[in-house]
Amino acid sequence: MVIVKKTLKRILLMTSGGSAYVGIELLWRHYSHWSMFFVSGICFVILFELYTGKNKDLTIPEKCVIGSAIITAIEFAAGCIVNIWLGMEVWNYSNLPFNLLGQVCVMYSTLWGLLCLPIDFFCRNVLKIKEKYSKKLLDG
Repeated sequence: MVIVKKTLKRILLMTSGGSAYVGIELLWRHYSHWSMFFVSGICFVILFELYTGKNKDLTIPEKCVIGSAIITAIEFAAGCIVNIWLGMEVWNYSNLPFNLLGQVCVMYSTLWGLLCLPIDFFCRNVLKIKEKYSKKLLDG
């Protein structure tokens, strides 16, 4: 039963994170790609586990730096697969300074760090709600 609950939680988180990111990208670039739903969903699940698990007491700047590194690493791996290997041309940062193979760049890594602020806010509020209802259930 625990495995089912964890799996359902991660599916819900992936769907929420993927949908939120695609919405942001539609506002930012006016288009998105289906692969971004999965890439951002995976990032969101990992960040949620990081921000609500044993590392929940990290400072906000630490969460932003670590979150940016995680998102950038996943973006690079996904870019190598989706853009370079499969040739889908979903994004290309070649024209931006300090890029790596056109898949990641300093500007977007910085933006990913800033995006970690609302993600952390969401995670902290989910924890508060969880603790509130857990306490109510235990108290009767």
